[in-house]
Amino acid sequence: MEGDFIKINEWLLPLSWIYGLGVGLRNFMFEIGLLKSHSFDVPVISVGNITVGGTGKTPHVEYLIRLLKDKTKVAVLSRGYKRRTKGFIIADKESTAHTIGDEPMQMLHKFRDVTIAVDRKRVNGIRKLTDGSTVKDIDVILLDDAFQHRYVKPGINILLVDYHRLIIYDKLLPAGRLREPLSGKNRADIVIVTKCPKDLKPMEFRVITKAMNLYPYQHLYFTTLVYDNLQPVFCGEERPLDSISGNTNVLLLTGIASPKQMAVDLRPYTQHIHQLTFADHHRFKQGDIDRINTAFAALPHPKMIITTEKDTTRIVETSGLSEEVRHNMYALPVRIQFMEKQENFNENIIGYVRKNSRNSILAKTKDDHKSQNRDHSGNRPRTISFRNN
Repeated sequence: MEGDFIKINEWLLPLSWIYGLGVGLRNFMFEIGLLKSHSFDVPVISVGNITVGGTGKTPHVEYLIRLLKDKTKVAVLSRGYKRRTKGFIIADKESTAHTIGDEPMQMLHKFRDVTIAVDRKRVNGIRKLTDGSTVKDIDVILLDDAFQHRYVKPGINILLVDYHRLIIYDKLLPAGRLREPLSGKNRADIVIVTKCPKDLKPMEFRVITKAMNLYPYQHLYFTTLVYDNLQPVFCGEERPLDSISGNTNVLLLTGIASPKQMAVDLRPYTQHIHQLTFADHHRFKQGDIDRINTAFAALPHPKMIITTEKDTTRIVETSGLSEEVRHNMYALPVRIQFMEKQENFNENIIGYVRKNSRNSILAKTKDDHKSQNRDHSGNRPRTISFRNN
């Protein structure tokens, strides 16, 4: 059921109140202009959350990439969390998870024709991507994990909410997992409830919709996770997920924020799941490699290791894995699927980019009868969201 992964530490609620004061003051300073939010004359779409832990940001950014990349020149700008470099970097064939971060590396591996960049200072990163000094004619910038990065004012602000940890039932840090008060959701143009069960009933849609208590200008969507064929990490061939027999022992190796859902989704294929869990973005050291080798060697046959695409970007940079592990390790790719109103979502995104981009195929399909003055007005910095449509 919704919210079933939430745990509140009641004894920490006084500290949450203090934390909330600090976050509230920061947000107030943005509201009155003491801290400045910057708008840009290129379409900017932000994807993020207000909770600690995974809500499925990367699969949702990847959905947007697939939606736009054939018609626009897309750039993704990420912070590059836990990378060992600083400043603005555009990913290339020499990039690794150490230099750009594991999530940008995952996207680079999938989308070689898309510009992937990292910069902790998003305003600087957007300027670098649009000043012509590094890449030419970027049509749209996707900001990964930037909902709370208020120095940028995106044209579309997408807030992701985990079905199993609905923000309406959560509390502020450290008692709960919220990084800012629930009122922060009011900045969103789009709210997506992620990781929904595939059998979600119409009544549950209505209950959650009412409970989220969104404004009329906000659009609410529901998505679920869909898994593709298992991909060999080191050697071998891809295989369908349903090729896993019921007696297969699976070592589920994860270093992500919320591995519980993945374990739940694998149980219909086999009940023999053995989890080896590390912290989110964990850098595997020799001791960790030894644990992986030992844990896998102890499992009876038939057996295999399943990990995530994000973990794979770090695992391939390690050494010391046994040959048995290397020959039996697979990554499980994940995509998101809209449970309803997918076309409505697509049209909203494409429509926003079409209105604000001057170089893409989308922009060239605008009404040819628009006046010359209106064409020139697109050069002015502006932010257009659904609230203004």
